[in-house]
Amino acid sequence: MSPALLLAAALLSILSISPSAVAGDTPASLAATRDDIPAHDLTRVKSVTAPTQDFSNPESFEALPGGAATTKKRPNQDAFSQSSANITFEQEGTFKLGNGLFRKLWVSSPSSTQASDGLGPLFNARACQSCHLKDGRGHPPEGAADATSMFFRLARAAETEEEKRAVADRAVLNLPDPVYGGQLQDLAVPGLAGEGKMAISYTEIPVTLGDGTVVSLRKPSYSVTDLADGPMHPGTTLSPRVTPAMIGLGLVEQIHPADILANADPDDRDGDGISGKPNIVRDELSRELTLGRFGWKAQTPSIRQQSADAFAGDIGISTPEVPKSFGDCTEAQAKCRAMPTGVQERLGDVEAPPPVMDLVTFYSQNLAVPARRDVGKPAVLAGKKVFYDIGCASCHTPKFVTRRDAPDKAFSFQLIWPYSDFLLHDMGDGLADGQQVGDASGNEWRTPPLWGIGLTQRVSGHTFFLHDGRARNLTEAILWHGGEGQKARDRFAALDAADREALIKFLESL
Repeated sequence: MSPALLLAAALLSILSISPSAVAGDTPASLAATRDDIPAHDLTRVKSVTAPTQDFSNPESFEALPGGAATTKKRPNQDAFSQSSANITFEQEGTFKLGNGLFRKLWVSSPSSTQASDGLGPLFNARACQSCHLKDGRGHPPEGAADATSMFFRLARAAETEEEKRAVADRAVLNLPDPVYGGQLQDLAVPGLAGEGKMAISYTEIPVTLGDGTVVSLRKPSYSVTDLADGPMHPGTTLSPRVTPAMIGLGLVEQIHPADILANADPDDRDGDGISGKPNIVRDELSRELTLGRFGWKAQTPSIRQQSADAFAGDIGISTPEVPKSFGDCTEAQAKCRAMPTGVQERLGDVEAPPPVMDLVTFYSQNLAVPARRDVGKPAVLAGKKVFYDIGCASCHTPKFVTRRDAPDKAFSFQLIWPYSDFLLHDMGDGLADGQQVGDASGNEWRTPPLWGIGLTQRVSGHTFFLHDGRARNLTEAILWHGGEGQKARDRFAALDAADREALIKFLESL
C-alpha cells in the first residue's frame, strides 16, 4: 500500500466521519444568517455593503479599506509591513516579536544556536520572510534560479475507492505524490539533495483588442528537472503558486461565513454566468467542517493553520498544529527521514512550540491594509464605474462588515474593502492547473483580494500577477480571465483605450 493510501486510510479510521459530511454539503454549523448582530444592525450592514450606484464621488470611508485597522503611513517599500492602526501599545509589542520570528532564519540540526534548528531536511526557504519578502507578492524566477517565492504543489487524483472516500469525506484535500509528497522542495540540508528544480518556458500569444491594440500574453509550460528520487507518479500534477501578499488577513478571518455564503451560486440559478462556490474543508484542530477562505484555492480555514502548513511544507519546521519534524519528507525518502530533527526535550515535542505559533499568527493577522490613494480623482472614479459596468464586481465583491463578536476588538464590526467574494470560480482552461484541492476542481480558483494591488511594484519590485505570476501587468491579468470571468474579460477587451486606462487607474488606487 502506498504512503498516500496509508495516510488516507489512517485518517478515515480515526475520524469516524458521518455520511453527511460529503462534497457539496454546507455544514449546519455555518449559520445561514448573521448570528452576531441584532436585526437593526443587519439592516445597516446590508445597506452599507450594497453595491454603489453613484460614481461621481468616493463612497464614505472608501479611503480606509481596512476600516479602523487601516495604516495611514506613507506607502513606501514597507507599505505592507505596518501593524493594524487600532491595536494597543501592548499588542504592538507582540506584533514586533512576531515580526522577529517571521524573519527568523532556521538552521539545520544539530546546531549550537538552540531553538533555531530543525530546518528541513527538505525545504523551500529558511524563513517566512524569504517567501513573503516585505510581506508582499511573490514572483516567478525571472532571469535567475531564485524560485524562493514560487513553488510547485504536487497532487494526484484519487484512484482507489478508499482514496476517493478520503477526499469526499474531506479527510484529505487531495493525494500527494507517493515519493515527493505534497510540495516540491528544491533545497535541502547538508548531506541531502533537494528534490528537483522548477523549469518554466513561455510561449507568447498575441491578443488583439477591440480598438486594434495588440497585447502579448505569455503562456507558461512547467516541468521538473534533476529529480533526486526517481520519477514522480504518472498522475501527479504540478501547480505553480506564487506567495500572496499578507495584508488584511485578520480582517478576512472575521468576515461572517453567512456573508460569504450569501454570494455563493454553485448552480448559477440567477443565470448570470457566475457560479461561485465555497470550499468546505476540515479544520485540522477541531476536525469540524468549516469554510475555507485562505490560499489560492480557499483550502485553509484559518491563519494559524495557514502558518502551520507553511512551517511544515516550506521550511520543514514542526508545530503543535502540524507536528511533522521531517517536514514533507515521505516514508519513501529514507535518507531524508534518517536526518536529525530540531526537536528538543526541554522545549516539547515540536520544533516551533506554541509561543512561536501564537506570535507568528498574531503578526500575520495584523499586517495592515494601506490607505487608498487618489480615491476622488476623476480618472479613478471613471475606472471604478467601468469596473462595475463590465462585471468585475460580480466576483471581486467590494465590501464586507466584519463580525461584531470578533475575538480581537481591532477586527470587530469594521467596514472593509477587500474586493473578493472568497469563493471558488471556474476560470477556464487557460488558467487551469488540473489539480483538485478539496472542493476546488482543476479549473477553479478563489477570487484573490485586490486591496493593495496598486502598491505591488512599490513593495515587491515587480508587477507579476495571477497564481503563477504569468501576467506581467494588470492588463494581461484581466485578459487571462476565462470561464466565469470570460464575459468581463471580453467587455474589457472591447473597451476603448480611455476606458481601459481608467480601469487600470482605479485598480492602481487600491
